[in-house]
Amino acid sequence: MARNEEKAQSMLYRFREAQNAELTKITKKQRRPAMASSVSNVGECERWRRQIVREISRGVSKIQDSSMSDYQVRDLNDYINKMFREKYQWERRIKELGGPNYSMAPKMLDNEGREVPGVRGYRYFGRARDLPGVRELFEQEASGPVARSKTELYKNIDADYYGYRDEEDGALLESEREYEAKLLERLSQQQQTEVNDE
Repeated sequence: MARNEEKAQSMLYRFREAQNAELTKITKKQRRPAMASSVSNVGECERWRRQIVREISRGVSKIQDSSMSDYQVRDLNDYINKMFREKYQWERRIKELGGPNYSMAPKMLDNEGREVPGVRGYRYFGRARDLPGVRELFEQEASGPVARSKTELYKNIDADYYGYRDEEDGALLESEREYEAKLLERLSQQQQTEVNDE
């Protein structure tokens, strides 16, 4: 039995495909354009976006496979992130053409109401979260900045913060005098022009 690739190259197969295309007017399967800006139809953009979403969901389900090596998991995770970037390009193009705004996604929150680490930017899916080096990254992000109490925040605040000693050096008073003189001069000029106009 011949392989599928060999069957596709045979003259009979190509003839039957051309004959079938003529009868049903079905063109060959189109490839997704490399640049989203080359498409000027919202429906076509949404079609390509749906195709990317299907590829992402297939990749996310495939990355759960425990028989894959770490290198394959990393490659698949990179591919999924690449598809997310491409999906963003198509969503932006759809919005430019007047279609719906798909980029208004809600924030992903955990049980305690904090934003889940690794959601913005580069993402890790399935087994990729358990790879060496990635697990430590999530632990660092989770520990992150510690919330400070009100007493710690107020500990370093003194009178300078509230502006109580601004007039002691005299610089502020001098600048206020200069600005006040300019305002008085401008006001007197406006009054003179009003008197002259009457």
